[in-house]
Amino acid sequence: MKSAIYELIASRRSIRRFSGEPVAEEFVQMMIEAGTWAPSGLNNQPWKFAVIRDSALKEELAGLTHYSDIVHSCDFLIAVFLDAEASYDRTKDIMAIGACIQNMLLYCHSAGLGAVWLGEILKKKDRVRELLSGSEAFELMAVVAAGHPAESKGNASRRPVSEMVFFQK
Repeated sequence: MKSAIYELIASRRSIRRFSGEPVAEEFVQMMIEAGTWAPSGLNNQPWKFAVIRDSALKEELAGLTHYSDIVHSCDFLIAVFLDAEASYDRTKDIMAIGACIQNMLLYCHSAGLGAVWLGEILKKKDRVRELLSGSEAFELMAVVAAGHPAESKGNASRRPVSEMVFFQK
């Protein structure tokens, strides 16, 4: 039985080209708020965010990834960090941040905007933290690029659940 949330999850796609049309600041704040509703162990909420809209700073960040075209075309970036000072279990906290990012992506999609989770930039995570004046306690987990989509993504497929479940009793 498929629900509205299932349909939202199944229809979300990574958007890698953006129109350049500005996104309202209130949307950016709501996107972050949606992320903060992710579950976290002991409700420690181990995430910190940096919002990047400045074109010169985006240019510097673009130089740190092979996906510079995405960084150039998006309206804004949100860098998501693990705050070691709020952390109590690294594995659980990293999973919580993954859930946080998924909430952000789903909110974006539900609002008719597009986003993509950038991970390759993690190879330069210390430089990203320095550029964003982040605390030494902050470890970059991902950068999310977002904005009005300049492309539409079609259907995607997934392997059947029967291929994924290896045990059921």
